[in-house]
Amino acid sequence: MTALPRITPAQRRARLVRHHLLAPRLRATTAEAVAEALVGLHATDPATVFLAAAARMHRPTAAAIDRSLYDAPTGAPALERIRCMRGTMFVVPARLAPAVRSATVRDADGHRAHTMAHLRQTLGWDERRYRAVERAALAALTARGQATAVQLANEVAELREEVITFPGKPYQARQRVGSSILGVLATEGRIRRSRPAGSWTSARFRWAPARPLPDVPVAAARTALARHYLRAFGPVTVDDLKWWTGWRVTDTRKAVAATGAQAVELDGGTGYVLPDDLDDLVATTGGNDRADDGEPAAALLPGLDPTAMGWRHRDWYLDPAHAKALFDRNGNIGPTIWWRGRIVGAWAQHPKGHLNHHLLTDPGAPARAAVREEVARLDAFLDGTRVTPCYRTPLERRLAA
Repeated sequence: MTALPRITPAQRRARLVRHHLLAPRLRATTAEAVAEALVGLHATDPATVFLAAAARMHRPTAAAIDRSLYDAPTGAPALERIRCMRGTMFVVPARLAPAVRSATVRDADGHRAHTMAHLRQTLGWDERRYRAVERAALAALTARGQATAVQLANEVAELREEVITFPGKPYQARQRVGSSILGVLATEGRIRRSRPAGSWTSARFRWAPARPLPDVPVAAARTALARHYLRAFGPVTVDDLKWWTGWRVTDTRKAVAATGAQAVELDGGTGYVLPDDLDDLVATTGGNDRADDGEPAAALLPGLDPTAMGWRHRDWYLDPAHAKALFDRNGNIGPTIWWRGRIVGAWAQHPKGHLNHHLLTDPGAPARAAVREEVARLDAFLDGTRVTPCYRTPLERRLAA
């Protein structure tokens, strides 16, 4: 049996720096280019989109990123904000949006079924009642052009009814029915989030009717999404892709096979990489186990950043001993500091506005100097804006205090 090509953790980190634009010379000029490099930007926390893009741009401004999201000069947006992978909100390049939506359509079907079952159990709604409320919400939104969830609830009384979500869980909460129904419509691509009613950190989004996206056959869409993911994040395991997309393992294996990806050895396990990327990996690192000892590459990434959340198996870029401090109880990562493709610390904003940071390991004097430069760069981008992550982590809370 022919041995699989071996890809070392150092080679993976070196590739991560290049493909995720984490070195100064690799930075992009637009938010669209950043989203292209990473397939998409996590958008559950609205600030993540801006901070993730800014960390990878040469001269970022909030106004420029806002224009990329909402003010495309051609009339068609360069970026689409859609609910897709694992039912999570992402900002993806407009050209990828049809395939991304079709590839995650099973999640949309499951979201509707789950929501209807929950409202049947908690409020006694049957399908006819649910669809009537849904039609009323869509009619109100169409008449307004765009509206916040509160504005729609003021017009459709049923949207103001409340249910308990995740009963018995530590994160149990009371939630208006409107949030669930609008969430389903967003997952199905029938409505979209528009500019928030507030600053770029605001979660009070307006909703608007969505332009229809072209249908892509599901198998072809999954193959396309798997290929883009492999290009941005490979080498990866099947488990990584399954976790990232929320697909079933059978669908994941089929999608990987359809890309023509080549199997490689990853620390005793099996990973996959696109054939031309394997050639590039070997050519640029030469198999060097210290391949990450190249150019300075420090970055301050926000909570839920797509790089930090891009793989299920993270030991090659994150010391497992640091995970408890950096993640919340539900697996959401907080703001992190990176050096040459690995997480070395965390940062947070103090209530008075200044940035605090803490290194979990000592990466050396050049790294410390580069991190200080990135702290100053982020501080200039924020320009007095206060940012608090949606999901607070133990170390972020300590640093913010």
